[in-house]
Amino acid sequence: MSKLTEIDQRIAILGDWRGDILARVRELIHDAVPDVVEELKWRGTPVWSRGGIICTGETYKDKVKLTFAKGASLKDPAKLFNASLDGKVRRAIDIGEGEDIDTKAFKALVRAAADLNAAPPKASAKRAT
Repeated sequence: MSKLTEIDQRIAILGDWRGDILARVRELIHDAVPDVVEELKWRGTPVWSRGGIICTGETYKDKVKLTFAKGASLKDPAKLFNASLDGKVRRAIDIGEGEDIDTKAFKALVRAAADLNAAPPKASAKRAT
């Protein structure tokens, strides 16, 4: 029998719809990026990363917030991002009780975030001399 991870414990402690959503999202993230690294940071917040943070999974009384560290740089044709839309870097998806998520679009977004982390940094423009 495998040992429960910190995120398994976090999901179990929630014990309600937020834990169910967090477990489902976690499964989708692992489907999209099988070699993703997961850990708890910042007072128990699940964080998924590969070559940098892909997203975090914060839980609040009325929602689960999935914050994508570089979300503003990602294409979101399915319009999953519905929070933190004014930020210059991050974007978030808020999921409330009873709400569903487009699994295909979500996994594509997670893969795009991991790919963005793996991309070489853009070269800065050369100065005119």
